[in-house]
Amino acid sequence: MLGLLGALVAALAYGSATIMEAIGVRRLADVPRDRPWQDRLRAGQLFGLGILLDALGFLASAAALHDLPLFLVESAVASAVAVTAVLAVFVLGARLRRAEIAALLVVGVGLVLLALTAQGGPARHTGSLASWMVLATVVPVGALAGGALLDRHRGRSSVLLALASGAGFAMVGVAARMFEFRHPWWHSLADPLVWTMVLQGVLSISAYGFALERGRTTTVAAITFGVETVLPALIGLSLLGDAVRPGLSVVAGLGFVATLAGCIALASHTSPDAATEP
Repeated sequence: MLGLLGALVAALAYGSATIMEAIGVRRLADVPRDRPWQDRLRAGQLFGLGILLDALGFLASAAALHDLPLFLVESAVASAVAVTAVLAVFVLGARLRRAEIAALLVVGVGLVLLALTAQGGPARHTGSLASWMVLATVVPVGALAGGALLDRHRGRSSVLLALASGAGFAMVGVAARMFEFRHPWWHSLADPLVWTMVLQGVLSISAYGFALERGRTTTVAAITFGVETVLPALIGLSLLGDAVRPGLSVVAGLGFVATLAGCIALASHTSPDAATEP
């Protein structure tokens, strides 16, 4: 039950953070350049709160991954786009179209199916070699992102950056699922999984920002959501002992597909920047 609560808190935190950051960025852009730094600091307060909510979302999802499989938690985290869509209506004055309302319902049904079919429990113990192998994934993800940045074709570059971002976020989830807290706490700093989460997190956020700068938001979001949800789910089911309740594999598959499809549909139609602040 606590794992499900953590996944829910993560989705709410990430979705709310997106709205706060969107408003904060807009307010910062409206501050004239000749104004003192205190004015810019006040204007960016909501953006700072959004960053704090992102941190809360990460901690909540990491806690959930100690008890729940990756396919459930990553799907719940991806559903933060649904939270953003709903909050955009009340906070930014956005209007949801019928297709978006239908996508919200699909996400809700998919998450319920996943929650009912997921088999709880910690990840399979994989040993230190596996932890170092997970850390080593920073190299190919970084190489993909670096190569994409050098690509002069903006469309292709944005797609490759979105792939790198999704892969990086996926490995953050895998590392969080495998991580076992050590006592005293500072011993955890020597764990390669901790550095995987830090390095892949920085890589993923940076790659996602550059991808949005170079390509269409809908395409970038859809690719990133798809990779960061599907890849860790496959790794969890095949290598980490994640499991579905007996006899419910088809139901779990339907829930996973429904949640992912709904999230991609919402990402393709909903943007907090599209609304005007009341």
